[in-house]
Amino acid sequence: MRFAGRSSAATAGVLAAVGLLSGCLGFGGDPDAGTNGVGKLPPTTIEARAVAAARTATAVHLAGTVVSNGRTYRLDMRLRANGGVGEVTSQSSTFQLLRVDSALYLKANADFYASSGSKDASAAAAELSGKYVKVPQGDPAYAQFSGFTDKKVLLSGLFVLDGAPKLGPHRKVDGARTVAVDGEKGGSLDIALKGTPYPLRYQRAGGSGTLMLSDWNDDFSLAAPGRSAVVDYGKSLGRS
Repeated sequence: MRFAGRSSAATAGVLAAVGLLSGCLGFGGDPDAGTNGVGKLPPTTIEARAVAAARTATAVHLAGTVVSNGRTYRLDMRLRANGGVGEVTSQSSTFQLLRVDSALYLKANADFYASSGSKDASAAAAELSGKYVKVPQGDPAYAQFSGFTDKKVLLSGLFVLDGAPKLGPHRKVDGARTVAVDGEKGGSLDIALKGTPYPLRYQRAGGSGTLMLSDWNDDFSLAAPGRSAVVDYGKSLGRS
């Protein structure tokens, strides 16, 4: 009996230690322990903190998909206040965008230009292929594509939830602890629980795309391409 008693005591001690260790490792207890504390705030306040953090950040890497007007765009963009650089895939077309201040450049293959149906673009496709084309500000393509390189424009769309915001679950995004703010009718925003409460993932309502956000404040070089790599196509690309 003394042996059994000792075993029971030892077992109880082991179980207590396991329970303590589990709590330390995050398997139980307070999900906000050791975090920046935003998970304990009202959802509208969490959202406001994320908005402020995103707006004041100097740079961000944004990647994922967006469905807009029946078209699916796959984005992989690095953005900063004065421009951005990256790649956009729409349907079967892939093209690169680069904006430095107000100067917007587009680089694509010949098929991209020929598929526009424009006689001028088809004739010049071979010349434009693989070159940066400086997009005139008055061309419809400038308004269509410059938004993909605009940090303010892209991030403003991240905070559109369908319905009133409500507190969502604690979870992980690429290994980082987050708390979700969900729209009452759809949409979800995962916000970092460590350090600055940056948004790390945005899931649009209705299954219309998911965007991942990373490398907040990681600066990168942004410069116009050399003159030999640029074709100035004049006043219009002839592309709607």
